[in-house]
Amino acid sequence: MSGPDGMIREIDNPEGIPEEIGERLRNLRLLEALLFASADPLDEETLGRRLGRGADLRALLEELRVHYAARGVNLIRTGAGWSFRTAVDLAPLLRQEEEVSKKLSRAAIETLAIIAYHQPVTRAEIEAIRGVATSKGTLDILMENGWIRPGRRRETPGRPLTWISTDHFLDHFGLETLRDLPGVEDLRAAGLLDSRPVLLGIGGAGLEDAEPSENADESDT
Repeated sequence: MSGPDGMIREIDNPEGIPEEIGERLRNLRLLEALLFASADPLDEETLGRRLGRGADLRALLEELRVHYAARGVNLIRTGAGWSFRTAVDLAPLLRQEEEVSKKLSRAAIETLAIIAYHQPVTRAEIEAIRGVATSKGTLDILMENGWIRPGRRRETPGRPLTWISTDHFLDHFGLETLRDLPGVEDLRAAGLLDSRPVLLGIGGAGLEDAEPSENADESDT
């Protein structure tokens, strides 16, 4: 039975209910179930076939629409179909932002490893170790992840900028200090070290100087 506010009430004991009211309640419940169960909008022809002849489909849809108007989901018409949708005013509260992990390119992994083991290191030094040019985009990706940051400029001609790792880098990879970075044998055992020249320079070399550079002062780029 429907109250003054249009709410459809459950009937625990339908006995004694006039036949026409019982039929209407059955149609309302069936219509509600059909719309909830469907992933796509249902047109009136489809709904009418399921309810059967004699059902006042338009009146039933309107009653359901009014009933759900002030609720978390609304019954709306989209094109030729009807469907339940989240109330528009609640959409911002239901939106959830998630970080999507993206696989780093080999160039980014190599650049990060070189910075971690040889910091502070300039872009030219990174390119000399890798044997290929390093694009600005590679460094940008590592900075966006919060793993590297600019260090001090070298007191050499051109005063090139150096790069160092961050505390976030240590946290992300579960390291307490830079001295906890795996050595050459550990990398080889884990299958992370191949015979290419780019990775032959990675290892203990440079770690003696790496610890102080961890907290090197930032400078303007």
